[in-house]
Amino acid sequence: MTTKELQDLIMEEKKKRNVCILAHAYLSHDIWEVADYVGDSYGLSLQAAKAPQETVVMGGVRFMAETVKLLSPEKKVLLANPLAGCPMADQITREKVLELKKQYPNHCVVAYINTTTDLKRAVDVVVTSSSAVTIMKNLPDKNILFIPDCNLGDWVQKQCPEKNFSFIHGGCPTHMKIHASTVEKAKALHPDALFAVHPECIKEVVALADYVGSTTGIMKFCKESDAKEFIIGTEQSIVQHLQMECPDKFFYPVSTDLVCHNMKMTTLVDVYHSVVGMGGEEIFLSDETIREARTCIDRMIELGG
Repeated sequence: MTTKELQDLIMEEKKKRNVCILAHAYLSHDIWEVADYVGDSYGLSLQAAKAPQETVVMGGVRFMAETVKLLSPEKKVLLANPLAGCPMADQITREKVLELKKQYPNHCVVAYINTTTDLKRAVDVVVTSSSAVTIMKNLPDKNILFIPDCNLGDWVQKQCPEKNFSFIHGGCPTHMKIHASTVEKAKALHPDALFAVHPECIKEVVALADYVGSTTGIMKFCKESDAKEFIIGTEQSIVQHLQMECPDKFFYPVSTDLVCHNMKMTTLVDVYHSVVGMGGEEIFLSDETIREARTCIDRMIELGG
C-alpha cells in the first residue's frame, strides 16, 4: 500500500467512525495531511474540546493525550502510539512538587504544560511557551517557582524582571543538545538566514536568535517574514513542514541532532490502527484526578486567555 492509499483509507474511516485526528507539529508531514487539527499541545486540546467528534486520536506524546482528556473528559481519547512519552514530563513527580512546596512556602508553583497530569494536581498554574510571559505578568504573586524547564523559565524571567524566579534543574533533552557553537556553524554556512529558536534551548543559544517563540510562533514568523532563508532552532520536522508551506523560501536545521525520537515513534499506520480500533491506548483519568488537575489549567485560561 502506498502512503496516498493509506491516507485515503484513513480519511474514509475517520469520517465513517466519527473520529477527530490531532497531529502535533513535530509529527511527520504524512500524518499532518490526514489530521483535522495541527499545532502545539495546548492548542490541540482546545480544538479537540470544540470538535463535534466523540473520539479523538492524539498523534503526539502521552502528556498531550492526557491534556486532551482533561479538557474533554466526556470523549474517548486515544494515544496513537502508547510508547510515545516525554522525557521532560517525567523529570519531576507530584511527590517532588509537594516537597518543593515545603521548601518554597511563599512561592507560586508554575509548571510548563509539558508535565504529567499527576504533577498538575499539585501545582498552582501551568503555562505554555506562547502564554508564559502573559501569565507571569498577570499573576499577582511575586515569587515564582518555575518547573521543570529552567531554560524556558530563564527566558520568561528576562521579560518579567519584576518577579523573583527560582528554578529546579530540568528541561528538554532534545533542545538542550544545541550549543552556541552549533548556531555559529550554521550561521557561517547560511550567513543571510534568520535564526528562529524555541525558548527550551539554553540561554546562550536563545541570545543568538532573531526570533524566539513557540513552535507555532516560529512557523508564523517564518511564513510572514520577508526574509527568504531561515535557520530553525527547534525539532527538525518543522523544517520539512515549512518547506512544504513555503516552497519559495529556504529552511535549514540548526543541527541534525535536533530530533525528538518520542515524536518520531508515531507513524501513519499507528494513526490508521487507532482510527479503526486496532491500536492506540485509551486514556483513562479518574474524576478526582480530572478535577484536581483542571484547577491549574483553568487558572492558565483565566490569566492567559
